[in-house]
Amino acid sequence: LVNTLIVVARQVLSDCSFPGLGPHFGIGSAMEGWSPYEENIIYRVLVSLTPPSGHTFLPELCNQGEMPEGKFRIRVELERAYVMEQLVEDMLCFLHHDEEEQRRNMGPSLLQTVCTGSYLDVQKTARRFHQLVKTCWAVLPYSHRWQLTMLPCSCSCKFKMAKGEEKILTEIMLGVQQGDSDIFMSSQASEALFTPSTTWTLSCAVAEAKFFELTTRHVPDGSFHFRCLQLCTRILVRTGFSKYILKTVVMHLLNTTPLSGWRRTHFLERLDDIMRYLCHCLEEKRLDHFFFGNEKIPEEIVLPPALQRAEPFNLFQHLAQDPDAHEQAMCEF
Repeated sequence: LVNTLIVVARQVLSDCSFPGLGPHFGIGSAMEGWSPYEENIIYRVLVSLTPPSGHTFLPELCNQGEMPEGKFRIRVELERAYVMEQLVEDMLCFLHHDEEEQRRNMGPSLLQTVCTGSYLDVQKTARRFHQLVKTCWAVLPYSHRWQLTMLPCSCSCKFKMAKGEEKILTEIMLGVQQGDSDIFMSSQASEALFTPSTTWTLSCAVAEAKFFELTTRHVPDGSFHFRCLQLCTRILVRTGFSKYILKTVVMHLLNTTPLSGWRRTHFLERLDDIMRYLCHCLEEKRLDHFFFGNEKIPEEIVLPPALQRAEPFNLFQHLAQDPDAHEQAMCEF
């Protein structure tokens, strides 16, 4: 569905008022195959944005020295050659056309439509993409069989497709790739309050999906590790342990233990490993982010140099700083 949608959208985007649409990636538990929920599953896809012709994207850390926080702004600049070309075209237009026709020929620019100041705006970009999906839907083959309902969301594009009793929820995230790496600055909502709309969040979701794809090739029973992860996350629903915490635990174990041991006959042993690892991390008040400063990342996964050199980032830092939160986490475990 998203592949067809992007093909049509690229045909619709004929000017420089919106970023180009690059490759897209299935991300998150539903697309990876281990969603703990049987109902209201949301299929998430990240679509990469590229600078249109004559433009450049320049990522800037919001606060220097806070790489683990992952907050970026994306400055949009016009390339010098493009500026000169526009000046020549404007001069020719001025010389050969009257004012009314000149105004009609000049379309909006990227800086005017989806930027605030010189920075790419998350909400404006998501809003324009939201409109683009509605425009493209009418010509998709799915439109005759499925009813489309666009859902409110300020940082991404969410929609529901319905056909009788069957419903499919989809969320399309937007992101700008960091160089040629598997890390993106994405439009996912920030947990912080009053985050400026020009703030883009560091996302390792594509790298995570790639890691699972690589390991699945070598797990003897295919997706057995996903069944373990699915069961553990369902056990911990309605506790303070997020899906991402369990996902990080399992990624660490897959990366440090022989994959030959991930068989159905070792089911109880692997569940025990997962819970013991989580218990150890809780007692130590430390669970390292999988990608920051991890020297054992498979070479097929491309990380930005700054992420490779970064100090390990503790996902349980709040437990080390708050004794009450740590005590509650131990009780819930």
